Amino acid sequence: MSIGKNLRHKAETAEGATKKTVGKALGNERMEAEGSAEQAKGNTKQTGDKLKQAGQKIKHTFKH
Repeated sequence: MSIGKNLRHKAETAEGATKKTVGKALGNERMEAEGSAEQAKGNTKQTGDKLKQAGQKIKHTFKH
């Protein structure tokens, strides 16, 4: 996994968390929901990258 990809996914998660917090503070349910969705999307991408990385390590272990 590239560092750039990792940073993009972390940024997406942080952006979603910020949007969710601002939406909650303003009483804007739609913004809060969108923020929650973006945060979950970023977290899912990070988890997928971690699984992919673990798979590569296992593959490398059995190769040698």
